[in-house]
Amino acid sequence: MEFNVKMHLSNRLPRRLLQKVRGKRRPPGFTVIELMIVMAIIAILVGMAAINYQKTLIKSKEAVLKTDLKTMRDAIDNFTLDKQAAPQSVDDLQEAGYLRAVPIDPMTHAKDWVPQFDSVVLSPDQSSTGLVDVHSNSPNKSPFDGTPYNEW
Repeated sequence: MEFNVKMHLSNRLPRRLLQKVRGKRRPPGFTVIELMIVMAIIAILVGMAAINYQKTLIKSKEAVLKTDLKTMRDAIDNFTLDKQAAPQSVDDLQEAGYLRAVPIDPMTHAKDWVPQFDSVVLSPDQSSTGLVDVHSNSPNKSPFDGTPYNEW
């Protein structure tokens, strides 16, 4: 009965030490398949982040649009009640000091607000009619509630 050193070592040593003894150790680094799996996972995560970023960007533009519309509508009401005459354009609000500057529509990136004129008076002392409301010039619809921005 002959004593086999290799058999004895394979039963007693951990795998890593056994590989060193045998001389069949794998070189350090990653295989191509491991790198491809990691890159695929990173691509999926980046794709999900890009979609969330787009949604957040649209929500922030909508919030700015709502705020700008409210500010301009309040300025129209204040102008009309103070001057007893409605403004004839959005620029009249800026010239009279009710707005520091005409805001830029976040959806169209221009100062192309659509004015709404009406013959309604806010008080019995009002001498003339004019601008009563403003809307966005964007025909696009909100992806969240489905309403066109020019109807807000």
